[in-house]
Amino acid sequence: LVFLARVDKIAGFFHRLFNSIDAETIMMIVLVVGFFGIRFFGQGVLTMASRNMVMKWFDKRRGFANALLGVFTSLGFSISPKILQLSIEQVSWRNTWLILAVIVGLGFVIFVFIFFRDNPSDAGLKPDGKNVVLKKQKFKSTPDRDFTLKEAIHTYSFWLFNLNMTFFALFATALTFHIESIFANAGFDITVAVSIFLPASVAAVCINFIGSWLSDSMRLKYFLIFSYFSMLLSIFGFVNLEASWGIPVLIAGFGIMQGMFGILIAITWPRFFGLKHLGSISGFAMSCMVIGSALGPFIFSLSNKHYHSYNHIAIILGLIAFVLFLMSFRANNVNDRGV
Repeated sequence: LVFLARVDKIAGFFHRLFNSIDAETIMMIVLVVGFFGIRFFGQGVLTMASRNMVMKWFDKRRGFANALLGVFTSLGFSISPKILQLSIEQVSWRNTWLILAVIVGLGFVIFVFIFFRDNPSDAGLKPDGKNVVLKKQKFKSTPDRDFTLKEAIHTYSFWLFNLNMTFFALFATALTFHIESIFANAGFDITVAVSIFLPASVAAVCINFIGSWLSDSMRLKYFLIFSYFSMLLSIFGFVNLEASWGIPVLIAGFGIMQGMFGILIAITWPRFFGLKHLGSISGFAMSCMVIGSALGPFIFSLSNKHYHSYNHIAIILGLIAFVLFLMSFRANNVNDRGV
């Protein structure tokens, strides 16, 4: 964060050091390195580590724990743009970066050092705090044996769930990056464009909380099917924005998709493949999502550049999502084909 806040001074230093390279090129390199750090260590590693820690601390009640986690995560994403915008208006974007650096680099590190424990056994405790038995649960919340990453990636269900999360990262990032241009092409201004995020976030919080709670006693395959359906719904609204029902359908589909994503990314891997290799399995899945989020804005920009519309790429993605939707009916738990 400090690196990005001082990007112009850092670029200037390297420009003087290597005066044969123009300042614009150095500036781009510095920005790429800075955002890679945020993306890899922040949104990637930090998100994965915190989510995996919560999943290790809960077993039978893992879904309920994820419900609470999802509420705070979704609310954080919803209010952060407004808070950051107010901070930028008051103290400038550079000082906003520096304030965030102090909060994250000092405050958060101290908090984690005091409270973070990787496993319940480190504190002499057990998952869930005591023996919990769910009467409606007809399956094991953790498999009898732990899968390695190599074993996991050779299963059919792994790829159906992993592609779902990657698809969400691709579409959600592309929609967010090009939101103003997408709505401008449909005849709407920026106010209408950004207004879709609040109701979508409210829908996501509700879906995530209810779905996570239900996931303690339901098969994850049903959540996957519903997630792919919501993708089709959001794409259908996307390509019909100009219709009176286009925006509400997009909001509903996008909100449900967000909620389902929060459930599947947290609960799937420990339930299907165990806890021993959870880091490597979820890390591989996170890498796929990072690739998807990088490709999304790029392929959407190509569609707009060559066809002056985003609908072409959206329709292609819709066809892919439909195929995956049909395939998801066979995405059973790898430990029990009935689950």
